[in-house]
Amino acid sequence: MTLPPASSIRYGGDYNPEQWPTETWDDDYAAFNAAHINTLTIGVFMWSLIQPDETTYDFDALDTIVNRAHTEGRQVVLATATAAVPPWLATTYPDVNRVDFEGRHHNYGQRHNACHSSPNYRRLATKLAGRIAQRYANHPAVIAWHINNEYGGYGGACYCDTCAQEFRTWLTHTYGTLDALNDAWYTTFWSHRYTSWDQIVPPNILSEHWKSPNHTAFQGITLDYYRFTTDNMIRTFTEEKDAIRAHSDLPITTNFMGLYKPLDYHRWAPHLDFASWDNYPPDEHSANRMALAHDTMRGLKDGQPFWVMEQTPSTTASRDVNPVKKPGILSLWSWQAIAHGADAVLYFQMRQNRGACEKYHGAVLNHSGRLDTRVFTEAATLGHDLATLGDYTLGLRTPARAAIILDWDSWWALEMSDGPNRHLSYIDTVLRLYTPLWEAGVPLDVIPITAPLDTYDVVVAPALHMLTTDITQRLTDVAHRGGTVITTVMSGRVDTNDHAFLDITPGPLAPLFGIRIDETDARHPNDPITLTTHLTNPLTPHPASTPAAGTGHLVYDIIQLDGAEPVATYTGDWFTGTPAATRHNVGAGDAWYIGTILDETTMATIVHNAIARHHITSPFAATPGMEHTSRGHIDFLLNHHHTAHTLTLPFSGTNLLTGDTLTEGDSITLNPTEVAVIARHHNHTPEDTPS
Repeated sequence: MTLPPASSIRYGGDYNPEQWPTETWDDDYAAFNAAHINTLTIGVFMWSLIQPDETTYDFDALDTIVNRAHTEGRQVVLATATAAVPPWLATTYPDVNRVDFEGRHHNYGQRHNACHSSPNYRRLATKLAGRIAQRYANHPAVIAWHINNEYGGYGGACYCDTCAQEFRTWLTHTYGTLDALNDAWYTTFWSHRYTSWDQIVPPNILSEHWKSPNHTAFQGITLDYYRFTTDNMIRTFTEEKDAIRAHSDLPITTNFMGLYKPLDYHRWAPHLDFASWDNYPPDEHSANRMALAHDTMRGLKDGQPFWVMEQTPSTTASRDVNPVKKPGILSLWSWQAIAHGADAVLYFQMRQNRGACEKYHGAVLNHSGRLDTRVFTEAATLGHDLATLGDYTLGLRTPARAAIILDWDSWWALEMSDGPNRHLSYIDTVLRLYTPLWEAGVPLDVIPITAPLDTYDVVVAPALHMLTTDITQRLTDVAHRGGTVITTVMSGRVDTNDHAFLDITPGPLAPLFGIRIDETDARHPNDPITLTTHLTNPLTPHPASTPAAGTGHLVYDIIQLDGAEPVATYTGDWFTGTPAATRHNVGAGDAWYIGTILDETTMATIVHNAIARHHITSPFAATPGMEHTSRGHIDFLLNHHHTAHTLTLPFSGTNLLTGDTLTEGDSITLNPTEVAVIARHHNHTPEDTPS
């Protein structure tokens, strides 16, 4: 099963015409024609309309909406409508309502409001999904199914009595015996040894936690509840998926939320036909974070293209401060998604809500429905450009020789650890290593800890706190065959049960990196420690000839050398003179260890040195704010900088957006937010073949 077939990038978004009078629909579709909208997501929150009580199903409204879309030449991603339960369900079956982390049993309200252990929610949601699939399986407009919506939002984990019982069942399948569970959870500590499965309760503020989900007395219990919650939601997803499969073989997805901590998307990925996600960056300076999230989504299905299921055309409404996207950003960020593997860029939403909490959320059409607004004009221009592009990029993959390991278990374990520093963020650590690779235009995959590594020359494993499977040997194999391995502070600390290794730190990784760590110091965020790097950045046009000063932040490994050589040294505090970062020759390759959270400049210097011998950087790596990536034989140049850049092309090709023929050595100027999509002139390579 692959993505829905298409002749161009899927463009459109979440459309809720049930919220407006039918007389507005004519205007909507006229606007969609003007903006080259070809795909609509329909029915995400229609449960209460489709099923007004337990025994009644009324498809008149949905029939009208889907039929109108087909008449207008649009294709539909049809949702199962199970993302928010109707009032009658919550009041008839109170077990459907969640119990939150604070132990409060919710009344009806909001969304993400269902307990995924509730037999009544599961039964009725599955039945609804099946009824919808049965009715629309052969409808010519429907191209894919969208189950639920943004699983786990608003802290969607539940801690009710039903979840407690389901957790115990999950634990019996996971551990088999109480002895094995007690060993895994280290329950001899604080007299926690369990003698009956019924003694186990969910870890929340009423049991093991004293402050937040990151403050727990027993990390093993909370880790397992994270794992259970992921598996529990996967179960409801697959139950709806099975109900659909009884009637339809169209592709099925659900929209993820990018770098979202509560749910392990790698565990979920095998159950998707294609990955999709909702891109709502925290601020306008998030190009690197968005790129990381795109690469993560592409990596969920082994490099298969993904969809951006939602993005805002202008502004969000859920944050304390909600700035609009400045001119050109809508197009730039959409092209960035396509450059990183998206075969669809869709919006939430097509028309702006008139009431409730999202009435100020941006939309392709605002409340007035005018077509001469800046936002609509930009959306229509982008639609025209995507239609011009056609099918050139569809299915093409990213030819990556570098990879970053993103591991949810390490994420969870590191951030709930008591010590050394609660200010340490797993994703920020990943992003600090990803950013210099992204800036250098290194094509890379974001992969799970279980992924094969044999095709990569560079493997980066930031904060690989929890070592599982055979990852140590596989990383060692990368170095021995001539590759480069990079990791950071707080790696190699614990096993899969969050037990510290009874060995030198960084545990099994120590021989690979040629170091020993006896102590790790910590400081407040505003109290960095100075250091010096002994390298110059090979991507800097005029590198300094003397060692450069830098800073380390938050945590500081006191490194003892055991075969490695220092590449940066602390110059502050009592450990002045000890290594802050090291390099170790291993076989034909090398392993680099970064023992603190480095400032951006020093991090870039070390990372760029580590990858230099592999010749995988972009020819525009030294151009500030210029993102360069590729899909097959298609190169994308995106100017994120605040000034124009003139680039000399090292290849020949055709600019697919302008039709211009470009010859090697030609200059091309890109203004701020401007994009070039260039098809190289050469014979296709294996990477050019669509998936």
